Amino acid sequence: MSAGLTEKDFNPDPFAEFALWFKEGVDRSGKPNPNAMTLCTVGSDGWPQGRIVLLKGWDREGFRFFTNSHSEKGHALAAHPQAELVFHWDSLGRQLRIRGAVSRLSDADTEEYFSSRPRGSRLAAWASQQSEPVASREAMEAQLAEMEKRFEGQAVVPHPPHWWGYRVAPQRIEFWQEGPFRFHDRFVYTLADGQWSFTRLNA
Repeated sequence: MSAGLTEKDFNPDPFAEFALWFKEGVDRSGKPNPNAMTLCTVGSDGWPQGRIVLLKGWDREGFRFFTNSHSEKGHALAAHPQAELVFHWDSLGRQLRIRGAVSRLSDADTEEYFSSRPRGSRLAAWASQQSEPVASREAMEAQLAEMEKRFEGQAVVPHPPHWWGYRVAPQRIEFWQEGPFRFHDRFVYTLADGQWSFTRLNA
């Protein structure tokens, strides 16, 4: 059986370790969207929810994604502003879990990212009443056509007032490496009183 990973393989700084794992995920996983992550939330009804979103930036303050605040996940985050993010790079045999409190990004930060999106994506953000029932695909296309007409001739399509960026400020980061016979290596950084601790978990 392989010796696997040891504590010496990890940087004392969880953000430095994340940078290494994320770079390997981007460079070596072969995934078309290596920044895809499962966003896990709890709805106002107490039921867990999960869906895939894209990581759109990170720093020591947290990990950022963007969405319609009127969506299911937006309502869930309003009710319970905590979340877990899960990366899975199957070809590398790796998972990475990030848990923490969620806050809304500033309007300026949201607009900066929104302005970098293709025009069609910006119009779709205005057109979509995300997570709400809709009669048909044709009805959705009609909503988009309405937005195309509304912003026709305008170079700038600002972000909708209900479309925000969010930041997950990590309090727990777990690194999971697949091992033989389901005997995995798991290491977790935990934040308490401003200090990160580090420990191995059982497989």
